[in-house]
Amino acid sequence: MTQVFNFSAGPAVLPKEVLQQAASEMLDWHGSGMSVMEMSHRGPEFISIYRQAEADLRELLAVPANYRVLFMQGGGLGQNSLIPLNLAGRKPQPATIDFVQTGSWSSKSIKEARRYANVNVAASGEASGFTTVPPQDTWKLSDDAAYLHVCTNETIDGVEFNFVPTVQGDTPIVADMSSHILSRTIDVSKYGVIFAGAQKNIGPAGLTLVIVREDLLDSALAICPGVFNWRAVADAESMLNTPPTYAIYIAGLVFAHLKRLGGVAAMEQRNIEKARLLYEALDADDFYRNRVALDVRSRMNIPFYLRDESLNDQFLAGAKARGLLQLKGHKSVGGMRASIYNAMPIEGVHALVDYLNEFAGR
Repeated sequence: MTQVFNFSAGPAVLPKEVLQQAASEMLDWHGSGMSVMEMSHRGPEFISIYRQAEADLRELLAVPANYRVLFMQGGGLGQNSLIPLNLAGRKPQPATIDFVQTGSWSSKSIKEARRYANVNVAASGEASGFTTVPPQDTWKLSDDAAYLHVCTNETIDGVEFNFVPTVQGDTPIVADMSSHILSRTIDVSKYGVIFAGAQKNIGPAGLTLVIVREDLLDSALAICPGVFNWRAVADAESMLNTPPTYAIYIAGLVFAHLKRLGGVAAMEQRNIEKARLLYEALDADDFYRNRVALDVRSRMNIPFYLRDESLNDQFLAGAKARGLLQLKGHKSVGGMRASIYNAMPIEGVHALVDYLNEFAGR
């Protein structure tokens, strides 16, 4: 098989070792005679898979004991609706939710939250074309917000937070970490809620992780659907309905794989090096442009543009011929985008750098 490197923003590349293990266990998981896809989610076989996956995730992120881990469906966009439904009840109605708008995903979050609460955009990077994170001393936070919502890595715009926000009083921080969870060390205790779609650094599409502090589980609005009420999901240990069992299984394999590689701290060092190599190549001359401010450039999602965009199709065709796949930028912003998640080996980044230099030279 020809060697390819998949730079898709999601669904994204998975570790080769994980795919090989899943393939070997496809027809018969650990002598059970069943594929994981065929198992009852309440049977002892799958329960053991689920419990190990949760335990490994807690170890990787050092999740405190007073936080619950929920394995849910609906993706990141689904949680953008479910978060106000689950948290806006913390305050008298209509509640106010604070947002920091740093790109396409935080903008989607704002749109969804307006269905259920008042929204205060405390700061926005829209005027700069979402190329930076507004300094915290410019934020106009509410006095009594139900929570503050941030997207700590904007998958489309390539902006990543390099700090943990500070808040007033008991306002919890809700962080959308879909595209950089497990890529860098974090202090979970600084956040009230962390959520992430799985299809970038964790596993296949269809699974969404929610890490929520226990005292926030009873803040849902009355209109919150029962199947998506975090308290109900937590009490049922994510088995309120049939969970995305195979996606949880793959996530568990990824978690175990990351532990064998040295955990999140080791992955962070690898990611720093991969991003350094790619940004240095893009910055080497003015043939390519990355528009994001230097101090908030994402390590995971790197958008870039050719100086002469009439060459875009030629660039992509040449990349595909070399096994460098899924480099076309999001349709809303154009250009190119290289997503270099945990599972992207450094060899893939070297191959892309070589091609960038070759194409510019031509």
